[in-house]
Amino acid sequence: MPIFLDACAGASTPNTPIWLNRQAGRYMPEYHILKGDTPSLEFFKNPELAAKATLDAQRILGVDAAIMFADLLPVLEPMGLKLEYKPGVGPVFENPLRDKQAIEALAVVPAEEGCGYVVETLGRILNDLPKEVALIGFAGAPFTLACYAVEGKSSRNYAHVKRLMYDHEVLWQSLMDKLVDTVADYVQLQIASGAQAIQLFDSWVGCLSLADYERYVAPATRRLMERIQGKLPIIYFGTGNAHLLDAMYATGPDLMALDWRVPLVATWDRLGSRAIQGNLDPIALCGEPSSMINQAQTLIDEVGGRPGHIFNLGHGIIPETPVDNVKRLVDFVREQTAR
Repeated sequence: MPIFLDACAGASTPNTPIWLNRQAGRYMPEYHILKGDTPSLEFFKNPELAAKATLDAQRILGVDAAIMFADLLPVLEPMGLKLEYKPGVGPVFENPLRDKQAIEALAVVPAEEGCGYVVETLGRILNDLPKEVALIGFAGAPFTLACYAVEGKSSRNYAHVKRLMYDHEVLWQSLMDKLVDTVADYVQLQIASGAQAIQLFDSWVGCLSLADYERYVAPATRRLMERIQGKLPIIYFGTGNAHLLDAMYATGPDLMALDWRVPLVATWDRLGSRAIQGNLDPIALCGEPSSMINQAQTLIDEVGGRPGHIFNLGHGIIPETPVDNVKRLVDFVREQTAR
């Protein structure tokens, strides 16, 4: 069994497993060669290209898990949203959800019909992935998907989303119900296609107060967890969410992935989970190798060889990151944690 999966279960492993958020992407020359002029949305939906991006990153870095190369947002397209990735801007929805009519018109389409390309993507990855390396699938959590769908693009203050939550709670819950159905089916399709773990990204959840999370988001997240839990490890990840971690863990994931702002072991102890993932600051990879190694050693020392730790970053690798630093980190973690 891959040591990543053993660690998810809290079992002892020969060394601490490591993989990295956004380990495949724009910081790698191989990715740019592969992508060429292919539009981002087309790239995500192309099983041959997406599988190769996934496998290239695992091979180049030597990490203990590969994560399917995809994006959070294409799952919203079959629901009726028009998505475009604009250079220098990022993902933009031409028809954001701003009224009751738009939300009521959203369709819940079976995942195999709307996102069936992931079946071939996962199959191609599994065909060439070493057996000792785990394959992680992923999806956006309902709140973060709702943010993109309602705001239409990245946001600083989430004004449209929060107005919808506060002023039209019944309509908000209707939107969340549709997203739970869509994401649950999407995740189940990945599981049926060979994914060995799932990471749910709630990238924007940190904008909420604890009271708002518990009232407007936790019930839907809990319903999603109930639909997908028990089949394989479910990892739940957000950023800027130190005040929400207990409430997020209470929705039912197997383990939390922590951002770099929180103390790993103290948070692990408080949550009482069998495993934890995280949480080196991704910017540590952008500086001198010696300082990066010092920061990694500090985290390793803090954990002290405790079973159940999965070494990762507290967010994704940024485009400016030197590839050699990433390789050095992976080698260092494996060498320093060998038991």
